[in-house]
Amino acid sequence: MASSLDSLLSKCTTLSLPHTKQLHAHLFTTGQFQLPISPSRSKLLELYALSLGNLSFAILTFSQIRTPSTNDWNAIIRGFIQSPNPTNAFAWYKSMISKSRKVDALTCSFVLKACARVLARLESIQIHTHIVRKGFIADALLGTTLLDVYAKVGDIDSAEKVFDEMVKRDIASWNALISGFAQGSKPTEALSLFKRMEIDGFKPNEISVLGALSACAQLGDFKEGEKIHGYIKVERFDMNAQVCNAVIDMYAKCGFVDKAYLVFESMSCRKDIVTWNTMIMAFAMHGEGCKALELFEKMDQSGVSPDDVSYLAVLCACNHGGLVEEGFRLFNSMENCGVKPNVKHYGSVVDLLGRAGRLHEAYDIVNSMPMVPDIVLWQTLLGASRTHRNVEIAETVSRKLVEMGSNHCGDFVLLSNVYAARERWADVGRVREAMKNRDVKKVPGLSYIEGNGVIHKFYNADKSHESWREIYAKLDEIRFRVKEYGYVAETSFVLHDIGEEDKENVLGHHSEKLAVAFGLISTSEGTPIQVIKNLRICGDCHFVIKLISKIYDREIIVRDRVRFHRFKEGFCSCRDYW
Repeated sequence: MASSLDSLLSKCTTLSLPHTKQLHAHLFTTGQFQLPISPSRSKLLELYALSLGNLSFAILTFSQIRTPSTNDWNAIIRGFIQSPNPTNAFAWYKSMISKSRKVDALTCSFVLKACARVLARLESIQIHTHIVRKGFIADALLGTTLLDVYAKVGDIDSAEKVFDEMVKRDIASWNALISGFAQGSKPTEALSLFKRMEIDGFKPNEISVLGALSACAQLGDFKEGEKIHGYIKVERFDMNAQVCNAVIDMYAKCGFVDKAYLVFESMSCRKDIVTWNTMIMAFAMHGEGCKALELFEKMDQSGVSPDDVSYLAVLCACNHGGLVEEGFRLFNSMENCGVKPNVKHYGSVVDLLGRAGRLHEAYDIVNSMPMVPDIVLWQTLLGASRTHRNVEIAETVSRKLVEMGSNHCGDFVLLSNVYAARERWADVGRVREAMKNRDVKKVPGLSYIEGNGVIHKFYNADKSHESWREIYAKLDEIRFRVKEYGYVAETSFVLHDIGEEDKENVLGHHSEKLAVAFGLISTSEGTPIQVIKNLRICGDCHFVIKLISKIYDREIIVRDRVRFHRFKEGFCSCRDYW
């Protein structure tokens, strides 16, 4: 009778509360509740903790067992994974060890999953030690869980080490590391691993392509992303909305918003809220404010209610497109549509006003908003002050950031920019001294460009590239040719009190100019040039690249920290509003 009940319950994933209580009573009356090992009792705990979501009652029931089995402990530990306090899983694990209870591979797996939820790296290392000591490391499922936890807590090196030491790997192992690389700012390694898994005989599934597409999006690797999209269509993964969303995001972040929209329009599966939000944000990044607004309206008409992310995306589109009144209208309509504005929405409105030069209105909104403004919001206002060279507001905002404990190099650099634009060199020096005293390191400008499958990186005034002499010769040629079109260096972007000629040299060797010059000498005529920069493109580089696109008849796509700039025939898609 007991074995048949155990067999029946093993196939049961859920029971109603009355039926669970009947099972509970049955186990008590038949004496099965106090057996040394009772699969039905473990299942009862599991039902209480997981299916019914009553972990406290599961713990109370557990406390009535004279000698709990490993499976009983596992049921409670598993319950903690999805509870508000997953760290308790590790406490129970330690209690289990201290009471000399037998720990198995499942116990370790459940505790690791709880660690992943709270990013508990030190606890994960301790469990890893126990796994090795107890000989569980050969378990492929446990090894996958372990490397997944390391990836999620940001310890990519340990995740890779676990992967390399695994005796047996399955598709989940490959996917966990690909995803870990992609999310851990190692997109090149993610793509390399994605290619290697096919060579090793593992066929990529939907999870595999999600990680690879994320890597392509980070790198701006359109060619590889297009290949993966081809594979997705062959395998019919495009019936999965999550995969389609990733393809849309990849094309948008590689600079091809038209291709992203083509995927969006041709989706055969149902578009979810993420699909609409991804496409609206894609238009926003590319400065297509009107198209983003049209899509936002279309989403509402199609029966998909916008959420807080939808409003954030469309407000961002208004920011980049200079659509101030439309942005205000949308912001003011949020609560009527059941979406309460949060600090990010207020930040978007501040950005909207700041870009339009309405700094005092933006400052008033910051001071009157119903929640405490965060550091990012003040930094947004500081950026607008720099754009419009408003020293008064820049100084006020900088003091506020210092009070809030911000030590970000960008805060100091923006204030220096404002002073330098007004040629207040003593104040520039004072800011530099403050950076030195606070040990604030300036983030160096970095741009990169892909060529023949290789990522070429450039820093400001970089001479480390093997072709640096040819690159600098091309820059000299560019400097000569753009002056024929009336170019005069915008030396206010240089934060040093040096001569005008020296300032021109500093500007002339910015990382994005080096990358564009390399693109000109390394690709055939007519080929678009794609550059990704870690910081916001400076005004001088923006003007020069517009001229380069006209002089050399090249389309040049620059993705900076904030948005895309598509340069063609002497014009930029941002319409000089960024």
